[in-house]
Amino acid sequence: MIEVNDLSKSFEDLKRGSVTALERVSFDVQPGEIFGLLGPNGAGKTTCLRIMSTVLKPTSGRAVIAGYDVVDHPEEVRANIGFMSGNTGIYDRMTAWEMVEYYGRLYGIDEPTLQSRLDDIFAVLQMEEIRDLLGSKMSTGMKQKVSIARTIVHDPPVLIFDEPTSGLDVLVARAVLQAIEYLKGQGKCIIFSTHIMREVEKLCDRVAVIHKGRILDSGTVEELEARHNQPDMEELFFELIHRHDHELVAGGVGIAEGV
Repeated sequence: MIEVNDLSKSFEDLKRGSVTALERVSFDVQPGEIFGLLGPNGAGKTTCLRIMSTVLKPTSGRAVIAGYDVVDHPEEVRANIGFMSGNTGIYDRMTAWEMVEYYGRLYGIDEPTLQSRLDDIFAVLQMEEIRDLLGSKMSTGMKQKVSIARTIVHDPPVLIFDEPTSGLDVLVARAVLQAIEYLKGQGKCIIFSTHIMREVEKLCDRVAVIHKGRILDSGTVEELEARHNQPDMEELFFELIHRHDHELVAGGVGIAEGV
């Protein structure tokens, strides 16, 4: 469902020249699987996800989403993905229902199908009580539910979550993670970007540790812990990053922050 092969992205900086944000990143994700991109801020997670959602074009390499190349067939890719980040805006003057309905119409869903879809989504996400609530009156948790609803309104097979719990309190974050688990159960192919270790351990079937644009290792949590003889995922994460930075410095390679 998702195939990423040797994906690289460089940007031109007036002061630093060419800056590499991604370097030969490769992974795949299957239906009914949650694949975690685990890395600190600036690791390159968002750059990777923006390429996959057709917002950016790669410098080299290839990404295929639901059978469509992100460069050659961007419209088809956008029709087959839902993208949600932690800072997705909600319109103050629209109700929850109006907002999700509006996005459904943007995707060209016919009215009978859209209304049925809205009924199902609002029931599953337990949003009936906020159906007619304006965005300006919503709590953070309510806004996140609306963000999820409009992400899935067109029933895409591939979902991308870019740090969706960033800045949320534990109760709201828990509700978001439960919604993502439900979507996995529906057979969705999910990429989940985070820097929070407990979310990876709770949610992800497989994970890739990414730092400064490179994937340092990937596999299940159990596989990574066994491979590095480190039973604590947080310690393993810091060990991989420290080792990578040390190798770069020792090799005299300039370290550029990812995006």
